[in-house]
Amino acid sequence: MWTRSFAALSLLAVIAGRPQAGAPTAIPATDDAIVHALNRLTFGPRPGDVARVKAMGLQNWIDQQLSPARIDNATLTARLARLETLSLDSATIQHDYSGPAMVERRQRKLENTNTEPPDPVMRPPSRPEAASARSRRSSLGLVRAEADTRGGPPSDVQRKDRQVIADIEEAKLLRAVYSERQLEEVLVDFWFNHFNVFAGKGATRNYLNEYEREAIRPNVLGNFRDMLEATAKSPAMLFYLDNWENVSADSPSPRGAERRAPRAGASPTRAGGPSPASPEGARPKRGINENFARELMELHTLGVDGGYTQADIVNVARALTGWTIRPREGSGTLFVQRLHDDEEKTVLGHTIKAGGGQNDIEQVLDVLAAHPSTARHIATRLAARFVSDNPPTALVDRAAARFTATRGDLREVVRTIVTSPEFFSPDAYRAKVKTPLDFVTSALRATGAEVRSAVPLARELREMGMPLYFCQPPTGYNDTASTWVSAGGLVSRMNFAVALSKNQLRGVHVANPSADLETTIGSPAFQRQ
Repeated sequence: MWTRSFAALSLLAVIAGRPQAGAPTAIPATDDAIVHALNRLTFGPRPGDVARVKAMGLQNWIDQQLSPARIDNATLTARLARLETLSLDSATIQHDYSGPAMVERRQRKLENTNTEPPDPVMRPPSRPEAASARSRRSSLGLVRAEADTRGGPPSDVQRKDRQVIADIEEAKLLRAVYSERQLEEVLVDFWFNHFNVFAGKGATRNYLNEYEREAIRPNVLGNFRDMLEATAKSPAMLFYLDNWENVSADSPSPRGAERRAPRAGASPTRAGGPSPASPEGARPKRGINENFARELMELHTLGVDGGYTQADIVNVARALTGWTIRPREGSGTLFVQRLHDDEEKTVLGHTIKAGGGQNDIEQVLDVLAAHPSTARHIATRLAARFVSDNPPTALVDRAAARFTATRGDLREVVRTIVTSPEFFSPDAYRAKVKTPLDFVTSALRATGAEVRSAVPLARELREMGMPLYFCQPPTGYNDTASTWVSAGGLVSRMNFAVALSKNQLRGVHVANPSADLETTIGSPAFQRQ
């Protein structure tokens, strides 16, 4: 095994090995340029990829990747077919997977305690009201605070619940390794981080599949305004950033108001109750919650120096009041007028007239998506992902101008960046340090490894500090070198390289690994892309 001292030397080699600046060039046809494009626009070159791209022409290959619907992906589709929860909606996941496990955990806890009768929230399902479908489904939204391991090994119900996260983790890794639409997968990863949600926060995990499948994936090469709206109105985001508790200061409490709110096709029911994010089951605070408004402006659109004020944050939060969910049911997004602040608001100098109701959010998103600071923020982030941690100002200027001219056409913004002289400048070659996800998937692709189960690979990523879908801060995972270059992180990568070269990774097989595979995958050069 690699030692920590060797890892420290490797760390220095990684830093010292960074290429120096050079003159920008047009799109070249050299093998180095093709390798560079494969490193940045895919999760790493496979054997034979350079020859294939050379045969069709680098420009043609980039154009093809920018139009993924033209690329056959049947092999990947067949691999994903066995993951039974991927296509399910959130209500089904809550009802059939998370909910029963939650009830069982509560039952175990009750059986393992010898205390006074539980409070109403903790009633066992044998109570009369728990026998009704409505009461049963409502009871499923309690916090998953207790670990499944408490009270003994996981049951079949708990294993089924865990399958939801295992499936989406495995799907992400299989797509990264086997999808022919590689740029699309790179961008799904980029935009999920940009609009990050944390699977470890209560009901968020029930919404993950729908969130990535319906809010992120269809829009990564579409229009930014569309993706902004899709994420802003998604149950996953509304829960993760607490907007489901964001109500007008003058409205009834979320729980009381929701109990009285009519719902088409069903009798009025309770949607609020103890926050799944609150182990104490504390009643949600009444009034404005600025969490989502602040991240919407700072992270999703304008950027931290985007020119907004605290008053703007408050007014955006007011515009977002009333957008909520029923997490105990895995419900879709609801707009509850009685929870909405319908008075006049001013956001970045734009007046939102009183009485706008659910259209307030449309006006806010229009203002934010069209703002010059948003164009620059998105251009900077994309250029940092594809070119360097500190992208050239001239490239950011051109990408931001393209964003504005096309009204947020993300395909054209990406095209501007990945066909630019700056992208193909020798400065950019090997200028990025791979994230753990990039490292693992590029190693699998480079070795032509057969992945029979990706679950152990997800565990490897957790060991490297990058558990999939479990990044807690709304910033998502950073993809800069300063985040990932550490002695401990490199030791984990080296150990992975050794295990891969010796076919010691469960669920993964490399046919005829070369004698020097361990040193190749573990080398400083392979840490870069």
